[in-house]
Amino acid sequence: MDEIRGDETRDEANGAGGGGSAGGGDGIRGVAGGTAPVPLSVLDLVTVGQGRTATQALRTSVEIARLAESRGFHRYWVAEHHSMPGVASSSPAVILAHIAARTERIRLGSGGVMLPNHAPLVIAEQFGTLEAMAPGRVDLGLGRAPGTDGATAAALRRSDRLNEGAEDFPQQLMELIRFLDDDFPDGHPYSRIHAVPGPVQATAPGGVQSAHRPPVWLLGSSGFSARLAGTLGLPFAFAHHFSAQNTIPALDLYRDSFRPSAVLDAPYALIGVSALAADEEREARREVLTGALSMLRLRSGRPGLIPSPEEAEAYAFSPMEREFVDGWLANVVHGTADEVRTGLEDLAKRTGADELMITANAHGGDARLRSYDLIADAYGLPTAAA
Repeated sequence: MDEIRGDETRDEANGAGGGGSAGGGDGIRGVAGGTAPVPLSVLDLVTVGQGRTATQALRTSVEIARLAESRGFHRYWVAEHHSMPGVASSSPAVILAHIAARTERIRLGSGGVMLPNHAPLVIAEQFGTLEAMAPGRVDLGLGRAPGTDGATAAALRRSDRLNEGAEDFPQQLMELIRFLDDDFPDGHPYSRIHAVPGPVQATAPGGVQSAHRPPVWLLGSSGFSARLAGTLGLPFAFAHHFSAQNTIPALDLYRDSFRPSAVLDAPYALIGVSALAADEEREARREVLTGALSMLRLRSGRPGLIPSPEEAEAYAFSPMEREFVDGWLANVVHGTADEVRTGLEDLAKRTGADELMITANAHGGDARLRSYDLIADAYGLPTAAA
């Protein structure tokens, strides 16, 4: 396997950072708005509640992205999941193309694309296309988990050798980066293969190509990707929203492993945070309980649509189920806007995260939209009319 080096992740304009965004910064590094301690961003799972359709969920996602742009959030990401009725984000590139056509400034990206599920060339082509649609605004976040159960992963990959996919992640990553940069060495089997849209168009007679290409982020919920991201000098995103016990160890490992690269001269880490604000604390509790019950069912092998607040409140939890739900909700920042602001500030201080990416999981789209608005208000972010 070819060695991966940090200098192989270069981009033409400090490139990972190329292009502007609503929050300013270099594209990777955001700029905190208002009184927020760090830049704030949005992770959207495109959740589908009971009594709602995927079409309605995707319309809500457009509203969330547009609200996030107007309120000064730094970026908007969607995550790849499969075979989950309550999560309609199986095709991040398709969703991002839809969102790109309806926004103007906010950075858009994957949080993430699960690299072992796809051929690296296909991802390079998809995100090269997105970059052509929204120049300087696209992030490519990559994970090595399947984003689903083992049987579904086998169906996606047409193989039951799932461990091999995870173990091959560094090699797949190197291949993808080389396709993005169009720089396979002479003699390599892929040296005559080009991801289009991409840099090869600048070398064709009369060709002109954007100076930007999507910056690569590594995502993780344990130490593997943290160490790899640090070694390569790449930005790192940690899934605090479902692996809170590993957050600080993983971030410490990333920072300790970090080697400066042409992409970053210092570590940059964001964490995904489950947070929901409402006008009243009780209402926030009702809404987050729907997400907790949905996760309980998923972990029990019974994935379904997001239950309504009424169903979640009426559900008869067993002692073991109650213990799971209480543990889950302990890592969800929820309450009034002031309570959520305090919780987010404490989390930023405890982890030293450079950016908070907020995911608001609830049954209805209105509750999620209201939550982002309230959080923006709490930090004095620009108004929607600005």
